[in-house]
Amino acid sequence: MRNAKAYSVATPTSPLTPTAIPRREPTPHDVEIEILFCGVCHSDLHQARNEWSDLPTAYPCVPGHEIVGRVTRLGTAVAKHKVGDLVGVGCVVDSDGTCPECQGHHEQFCPNGVFTYNSPDKHTGKVTYGGYSESIVVNERFALRVPANLDPAGVAPLLCAGITTWSPLRRQGVTQGKKVGVVGLGGLGHMGVKFARAMGAHVVVFTTSPAKTEDALRLGAHEVVVSRDAAQMKKHTGSFDMILDTVSAVHDLTAYLNLLRREGNLTLVGVPDKPHAVPALALHFGNKSISGSMIGGMQATQEMLDFCGQHGITADVEVIPIQKINEAYERLLKADVKYRFSIDMASLRGQ
Repeated sequence: MRNAKAYSVATPTSPLTPTAIPRREPTPHDVEIEILFCGVCHSDLHQARNEWSDLPTAYPCVPGHEIVGRVTRLGTAVAKHKVGDLVGVGCVVDSDGTCPECQGHHEQFCPNGVFTYNSPDKHTGKVTYGGYSESIVVNERFALRVPANLDPAGVAPLLCAGITTWSPLRRQGVTQGKKVGVVGLGGLGHMGVKFARAMGAHVVVFTTSPAKTEDALRLGAHEVVVSRDAAQMKKHTGSFDMILDTVSAVHDLTAYLNLLRREGNLTLVGVPDKPHAVPALALHFGNKSISGSMIGGMQATQEMLDFCGQHGITADVEVIPIQKINEAYERLLKADVKYRFSIDMASLRGQ
């Protein structure tokens, strides 16, 4: 074991503070990674504050699952990477590799999968620690190639926010000639806009804030609809192939179902703390569907990163030092970031 610098939280009400955590020596199929940037996901805040009853937090907790770094050491049997490679690590760092989910390239659903933090760690007998740290060791299958032409700070959020929005767009076959709506323009929504536009779709952003119009158009939207304006909403009735809903609060789904054409799909990637109400008839008339989506497997995530390299896509980020992480959490609660925080881990190494 080696000690690595990190920031951890000790209780649901504690601030994140400097600490040292153990990192294992690489096993034969592991890579050791020096972390350069780590994105700040809203789920980091939920987990740090123990706000998910289904996923209770084990303390001390080191959040962070949007990681970009350089390979510094290799296990003896590693074949995918070499020292110096720029790689990304997302929400999952291990799986059994043999179950039907893994065989189908859906490692995020493996019953024996290991999440990047707050997950049982078979190597230490404790829990995994995330990317708010100077280094991490993961199985080589879960370290993904990062295109060299992309800004690493902006790549980091692609490992969660990016794949979360990419997966349902690909699954629904978004391409030239499709009409796609994106509900909400935050960390997830702004990536949905970029991807849908690059895939060739006609993109419409739905927002409650007219002030977001200019930014939505800058990010690639063709149109912006203020969702509280009934006339604007009615104009799009029955016209969407797909709507990607990124809002993490309970809201009226029927209004968006009415905008879908026959056999259109509404995909939810936001996670409200209460159930949505959905009238069955809003689905029956038009054979419409509602689906959910959770990140993506390693194959899909690599495909997403390669697509980003081809199209020059990264997240819009505000780069911060690790010393401002508690301030960032408070700003996150106020949606005061455009559109994702990315921690420069050089600030931790110099501490």
